[in-house]
Amino acid sequence: MALTAETESRLYRSLRVASGAAAHLVALGFPAAVAVLARPGSSLFSWHPLLMALAFSFLMTEALLIFSPETSLLRSFSRKVRVRAHWALQLLALLCALLGLGIITYNKHLNGKGHFVTWHGLTGLLAVLYAGGQCAGGVLLLYPKLMKNWTLAKLKLYHATSGLVGYLLGCASLMLGMCSLWFTTTVTGASWYLAMLCPLITSLVIMNQVSNAYLYRKRSQH
Repeated sequence: MALTAETESRLYRSLRVASGAAAHLVALGFPAAVAVLARPGSSLFSWHPLLMALAFSFLMTEALLIFSPETSLLRSFSRKVRVRAHWALQLLALLCALLGLGIITYNKHLNGKGHFVTWHGLTGLLAVLYAGGQCAGGVLLLYPKLMKNWTLAKLKLYHATSGLVGYLLGCASLMLGMCSLWFTTTVTGASWYLAMLCPLITSLVIMNQVSNAYLYRKRSQH
């Protein structure tokens, strides 16, 4: 029997709610697991994986999920409140990422190791720099008059699209970090594959959210 349009809509909404809930759990669970593995404070390096996991798995994911119509933890609040929360979370994410980058750079200096000589290091550096640029670009949304030839709707669209690129860069950096010697010797077997799924799950949820927002905006223009 074919499903009615209303049933399909309810099913689709239920799947989005379930996937969003999974993203919230993963966003918090992954940094918690990294904290257990790294034991922050046991060494200078131990702070690097925790700070990067907090930045790109927890804070940045939650900053983007704030605008989800189904799974936002602040969906009952006004858009103005959600925008401010988004800003706060993104700035915290950037601070954590910068601190994590600074720590690993200094740790390599102390140990006489090369800087940014792996794909993980290069991608991580690019993700942090991109996040800084994305935060700076977000200022244009607060002061859209600075871009006289651009409408606010277009600025929002480009900010969301470029933000997705930056988020995927951060997730790619996390996944490459899980291929490092430290992680692969600490996490083995099925646990390693489950860990790799974490940034993949949140990436898929965020990509779906951004694409749906884009399609909604396109429909509203016609």
